[in-house]
Amino acid sequence: MAALAWLLIPLFAACGAGLWGSWAARHRKTHDGPELAGYARFREAMEGSHTEPADTVSDPV
Repeated sequence: MAALAWLLIPLFAACGAGLWGSWAARHRKTHDGPELAGYARFREAMEGSHTEPADTVSDPV
């Protein structure tokens, strides 16, 4: 009977791991709309603020 108990422990652990794995891999609905819109505004702002300082302009030689 003790051997059966030692065989059931890994079986229960495997079943528990399978259940947890299926729960962790479930498809979640995400609402990325506001985050993506904010990122787009950030990119536009960064592209618009790109200016070259006057002292780094190369002199024509």
